[in-house]
Amino acid sequence: MEPYIPISFLNDFIFCPRSIYFHQLYGGADTSLYHSGYQTAGRAAHKSVDTKTYTTAKNVLQSLEVYSVRYGIGGKIDTYDEKRMLLTERKKKIVTIYDGYIFQLYAQYHCLIEMDYEVRTLKLYSMDDNKSYSVLPPEANPMMHRKFEDMIMKMKTYRLTDSFVPNPNKCRHCIYSNLCDVSPC
Repeated sequence: MEPYIPISFLNDFIFCPRSIYFHQLYGGADTSLYHSGYQTAGRAAHKSVDTKTYTTAKNVLQSLEVYSVRYGIGGKIDTYDEKRMLLTERKKKIVTIYDGYIFQLYAQYHCLIEMDYEVRTLKLYSMDDNKSYSVLPPEANPMMHRKFEDMIMKMKTYRLTDSFVPNPNKCRHCIYSNLCDVSPC
């Protein structure tokens, strides 16, 4: 079986395709050794979903393992409300809706559909300010869905030796810049 792409890597790949490689170098090391304060806060905010203690409602699935054969992606959803057929991706604080956030939702959507769940509504939820943002499903936004599929293909074919032009603004905020041989920081 070919290894799958973790859903969490979709947003990371957009930030910097090389970051996934450097993340793997840390392996099972304690994340406090390399996570930024933002990442640590995000992980803490997700704790209630990850431990399935966000809600006791029986119709809300939390931290469900999902997989898509079609796309070769897998991971966990945040929440799926079976009654409302609502899939929600939770973020600590959403200031800008990045493509990576939408791609994570699309990946979870495709996984759930392949697992015979019906998903009618997609939502991003910003925990810090209690705001929700509706996201069009893939079939209602063909251009974004094509970008999603193109990115997955790029991820499957990416090699660390591929030509790469670093983005100094991203490198400045990258927790792996000290490991990267092309980072200007």
